[in-house]
Amino acid sequence: MDREQEEIQFLGFFGILKEAGNITTSYRKIFGQITLSIILPLSFIFLAQIEISEFLFGEIIHNEFVLDHTQMGSQRYSKISDMISSEWTTFWLFKIAYLIFFLILSLLSTSAVVYTIACIYTAKEMTYTKVMKVVPKVWKRLMVTFIWNFIIVFAYNIVALLVFILWAITLGPSIIGIVVVLVLLLIYLSGFVYISIIWHLASVISVLEDVYGIQAMFKSKDLIKGNTGVCATIFLLLNLSLLGIQAGFEVTVVGGDSVWGKVWYAYLWFMLLSMFILFGLVIQTIIYFICKSYHHENIDKSSLADHLEVYRGDYVPLTSKDVQLEHFEV
Repeated sequence: MDREQEEIQFLGFFGILKEAGNITTSYRKIFGQITLSIILPLSFIFLAQIEISEFLFGEIIHNEFVLDHTQMGSQRYSKISDMISSEWTTFWLFKIAYLIFFLILSLLSTSAVVYTIACIYTAKEMTYTKVMKVVPKVWKRLMVTFIWNFIIVFAYNIVALLVFILWAITLGPSIIGIVVVLVLLLIYLSGFVYISIIWHLASVISVLEDVYGIQAMFKSKDLIKGNTGVCATIFLLLNLSLLGIQAGFEVTVVGGDSVWGKVWYAYLWFMLLSMFILFGLVIQTIIYFICKSYHHENIDKSSLADHLEVYRGDYVPLTSKDVQLEHFEV
């Protein structure tokens, strides 16, 4: 973050990756502490749920197979049927618990990394203890932004579902219908990527500016204008990398035979995922500064520093107008 604000807007795809690497290595102590306390548990529950879900679902499939070959109405049939119902309940309760813990740790990780980079940018003194004291306060703002993102994604999927139902009723699996559904799928995926980019940038805005929730989403939408292509490319790269890690874990650990081999690969994917999450969060924050610079929105370091002090409780909050990051025209 030693670059001038006017220069950072010219960072391209590889420049962003290089800058993220420089920041991570230059401040590896504080990022290492954040990784150990938050990101490692996040990685663990993400990978562990794959293994546990596979086991639970496998038991359900096995019992349903047995049920299909059991005489209906018999005592054994009723017993197996009750067992399957209980297993489905366990499966979904586990999934709900996983999603709750995953969401909490994800938002905590985002809060910690974004706040740390902001402190680096403003040259503020920071320690692991100070960062962790701030995280719960920042986390609340991120939760509101996440809820709005969830509402938007839910509404988007409902509309998409209605469109696909209309396609099935009117065109169906004809030649024209297949072409149309491919176009619709492309539009749907493009829209989903766009919303996801807005959400990730809105997460940074919720920490570094005095807006959050739907206001942060709108601000994010305006900021990514002019950088949508780079943002989309990086977003797709990160998500493909995540899918690669997940697929590798499923093949070598979930589907592995050797116990020691599974342990070794589990450790490998676990460490790789942790580094990947940290790197992704750093990139996410760098993109925020690039977008601000691109739109010639000068980030007043003193105002940003004051904004960060509010989280610590060491500073009397300024008004919204005072805290708002300065905008200037070139």
